[in-house]
Amino acid sequence: MSTLQNEAAPVIDSVNNPRHPFGLPLGTIRGTMSLLICAFFWAALLWPDPTPPKPLLAHYFMLALVLLVFSPYSKESGDEVGSRFVPRLMRVLAIGGSLAVLGVVAASHPERLNARLTPDPTEVKDWWGVFLATVACGFAVGNIVRLILGRNNPVFQTLRAWLSVVGLLMMGAELVMWVSFATADNKQDEFLRFWQAFEMAFVSCYFGTRA
Repeated sequence: MSTLQNEAAPVIDSVNNPRHPFGLPLGTIRGTMSLLICAFFWAALLWPDPTPPKPLLAHYFMLALVLLVFSPYSKESGDEVGSRFVPRLMRVLAIGGSLAVLGVVAASHPERLNARLTPDPTEVKDWWGVFLATVACGFAVGNIVRLILGRNNPVFQTLRAWLSVVGLLMMGAELVMWVSFATADNKQDEFLRFWQAFEMAFVSCYFGTRA
């Protein structure tokens, strides 16, 4: 009898030891998403002439989400306090990588900073409202769901994990399409904007669940 009890499956304490997506330390997914967002701007600045992929307006809205990576973290368990190396490394890579790219481009091709980082006025006029509403609503929904279900609710933790999976997959796919379309005759920017609208809904909702 005692043998069976010893071999019983361990009980998961979702309150004192909450699960995070993929079992990674708290903040790792947000850091990964932030690096992907920064990668759009790094690629735009470092891309050789004459047809660089220019950041689309949605990239600037997602860039605002990067700031949330540096916000205070939620209450941590004793184990999490000592497992913050990876999230901190993500911060260093995001800041260090951005400063390095800006420094290299400013020294070698300073004209790129203004030419490649200025949003298209037509796109700003037509899409800023859509993107702003998407980010605001997605973040609000994620935050409200967290408040209703509770941060340690298993259903909420599962939902948050799926949001991170879909968000990461869509961001990775967009990065590939964005670079591919830049070298194609048909840019397909309109398709990318609709893709980005759905992508931002998932990404901002995930960031809302972590607020």
